Amino acid sequence: MATKILRLPKVLIIRGRSRSAHYSDIQEGLFTRPVSIGKRAVGWPEDEVHRLNAARIAGCSVKEIRILVLTLEDTRKTGIVGLGSDNHQQEVQLRLPQGDSHES
Repeated sequence: MATKILRLPKVLIIRGRSRSAHYSDIQEGLFTRPVSIGKRAVGWPEDEVHRLNAARIAGCSVKEIRILVLTLEDTRKTGIVGLGSDNHQQEVQLRLPQGDSHES
């Protein structure tokens, strides 16, 4: 699956948030951290931006959005098809906080 990496101005337009609110959301665990695309350049996978917007539109709670952020960031590490052995891919498990439910 190919995905685009969006730079900050595009992400802010899609999200409808200011730069300071965007980075505040990242610090609070309400949005994914950027990925490095160069020495001094970062961006966000387009599918993550859209999934987080969809979660907000669907009325997900803050707790649910934090879990989604953890899931998306973990998928970055494990979701690359074709890397590693089949055994390694089977051993990788999603790390979610223990005891958290998807309820408000």
